[in-house]
Amino acid sequence: MAIRKIVTYPAEILEIKCKPVEKFDRKLAKLLDDMYDTMIEFDGVGLAAPQIGKDARVAIVDIDDESGTIEMINPKILKQDGEQTGPEGCLSFPDLYGEVTRPNYVKIEAFDRKGRKYTLEAEEFLARAIQHEIDHLDGVLFTSKVTRYLEEDELKGEDTE
Repeated sequence: MAIRKIVTYPAEILEIKCKPVEKFDRKLAKLLDDMYDTMIEFDGVGLAAPQIGKDARVAIVDIDDESGTIEMINPKILKQDGEQTGPEGCLSFPDLYGEVTRPNYVKIEAFDRKGRKYTLEAEEFLARAIQHEIDHLDGVLFTSKVTRYLEEDELKGEDTE
């Protein structure tokens, strides 16, 4: 496992729709392991493959709760509901934070590292993190959804991406 370099804006790969994963092999498992290590090293709660320079529909989320690490390969949003507004940041935009409104509930379908399909429902911060990472896979950056940029002192005690 290795710590990968975080790609920062304005790198082109951050704004492309990523290619679906077709092979569920050791290379994919290593990518997921490296993504996890990189996310932890940089104190993130999620990471998408394009953020480490890979054109692949792969993302992980771990908000440090009972849901553990969620690996999403070729994820699709099946349903969204409600509304929440809160602070977000992004490892690809160091020291930039903004207020973003997203659905409060999300239901997704994805594959795990072994190619098994699963569905997952999430609410509140976990739903926010999942949607943020899936947006990355579609080339959508959180900055396109910011309604107000935040100063660092406004983030005390808040969870951000």
